[in-house]
Amino acid sequence: MTDPATPTIFGTTPNTLDAPRSDLPEMLTALAADLRMVGYTVDGVAELLGESAHAALARDQLIPALIVTEPTARTTDSATDRAKAALAVVVRLWLLAVPQTKDDIDAALPRIRTSGLVELGLVEKNDAGAVAAKVDLRPYGWEGDSGAGNSGSGGAELWVSSDLAAHQQPGVLRHDHVLGIGQASTTLVQTTIRRHSKRALDLGTGCGIQTFHLLHHSEHVTATDISERALAFTRFNLMLNAEALHLDPANLEARVILRLGSLLEPVAGEAFDLVVSNPPFVITPRSAGERASDQFTYRDGGLPGDDIVANLVRTLPDVLTPGGTAQMLGNWEIPAGSGWNERPASWLAGSGAEAWFIQREQVSPELYAETWLQDASEGRDRELYRDAYAAYLEDFASRNVETIGFGMIWLRRPKRPVGAGTAAPARFEEITYPIEQPIGPHLAAAVERADWLDAHQLLDAHLVVAEDVTEERHQRPGAEHPGVILLRQGAGLRRTNLLSTELAGFVSACDGDLSVRQLIGALAALLGEGDDFDDDAFRSGLLSDVGNLVRDGFLLPVTSDNHVDDAG
Repeated sequence: MTDPATPTIFGTTPNTLDAPRSDLPEMLTALAADLRMVGYTVDGVAELLGESAHAALARDQLIPALIVTEPTARTTDSATDRAKAALAVVVRLWLLAVPQTKDDIDAALPRIRTSGLVELGLVEKNDAGAVAAKVDLRPYGWEGDSGAGNSGSGGAELWVSSDLAAHQQPGVLRHDHVLGIGQASTTLVQTTIRRHSKRALDLGTGCGIQTFHLLHHSEHVTATDISERALAFTRFNLMLNAEALHLDPANLEARVILRLGSLLEPVAGEAFDLVVSNPPFVITPRSAGERASDQFTYRDGGLPGDDIVANLVRTLPDVLTPGGTAQMLGNWEIPAGSGWNERPASWLAGSGAEAWFIQREQVSPELYAETWLQDASEGRDRELYRDAYAAYLEDFASRNVETIGFGMIWLRRPKRPVGAGTAAPARFEEITYPIEQPIGPHLAAAVERADWLDAHQLLDAHLVVAEDVTEERHQRPGAEHPGVILLRQGAGLRRTNLLSTELAGFVSACDGDLSVRQLIGALAALLGEGDDFDDDAFRSGLLSDVGNLVRDGFLLPVTSDNHVDDAG
């Protein structure tokens, strides 16, 4: 394990890790200037390709972009044509993995030129003498991290290097493959609650996507990975984007430090305000005599079943400051006859941490096997695919696994220790329909509403209906009253809530004038006719339902100055 006091410098010598070099700052500055000058940005590429080809490229379909860029790269009649041709050369080189001529690259990137790209380890000459990409180098940007509090988190235009993906190269991926920008990484970016933090941890950094975002609202970031190649790519990306990320290339460790090691070993004894992790959570069959080099480090945690996620849920609270939070993605096994939340709930026993699990998807063992075998291009070797597929099914059957869940996990270490025999709050939801992105600000608001409920007397609150909420009423033709009353959210998690008649009446009266106590009292007086009416049960049940509507954001409290507290 790396000594935490000693920064480890990755990717600083040629050929040792087969990763880009990060020890040539002047060349990196020249490369960044060239990429900026040629217009190799998210918007620049989108404009060059057009809407259809750009959308196809986002689905890893290269052909439309190849068709669009081939004539463009050869047209140099005017200054505008030459500019588009230069950008097309760069797009074809790194995004489409099409070898280019040395002269075309030198013309498109005049400061760094082909020789500089070779020295940096970004390209190589192939047998035909053309220049071929060794890595994927693509533009990445965002307008700003919503919900970053007072951190002043702005947007950034960056470039991100990673290994060539399965759709860009033949054969099965190398086992130490460094994953680029993918659906899981962007999901975690959109899910993370952005607030100022003194110290943040990116556990399993990969090529560094989470670290880039953390740097915009954290004073210092520690990025860890079990893969030395991944850390080399991360360091290259940080150095290439030093200006945009406000880093000093000569003193990178002042803002971000890279640590080599497994899970929490590299940060043992330390504490962080925020931890984010897209861990290698994929459930992969283990075999006797298996070595670490036999695993795909970007996705396989090396433990049986869902133990990698279970271990993190149990141990992450140990590296959080009081009030600190952790957010991660994960898989969990769902045995036959069990609820999906039973295993995740068991991981929390004794941790003392508050938790919120949101299951976004549930798949069969067969579909799970197909997804991850395809992910590593193992289907290109039919015999390997057959054996691996069978191993997946046998592995799941050995634990009676019926389905596998995927979702988002939020953890918080309470500011004060939870008393003996008292369990910290834990919430489990299944939300499989589309939600608003980024969802992070809405999750932050939900946490703040829950905290507000814990700190205030709900009966004394004055409530209003949130602006995005609408009501639906359904009744059979000729019926006097609706049989179904629904509240729907148009934003955030877009929940739907089925209302009872009394709860619908309560919501309709929530204009902020009367307190919850007054509204419940009025409804009890209106509906409380008959000897079998239980006034206490009515009031407590309705109060509980109102609390749930506040927690989920359908109803919002009004402060003493008539300001609606939307908790975020």
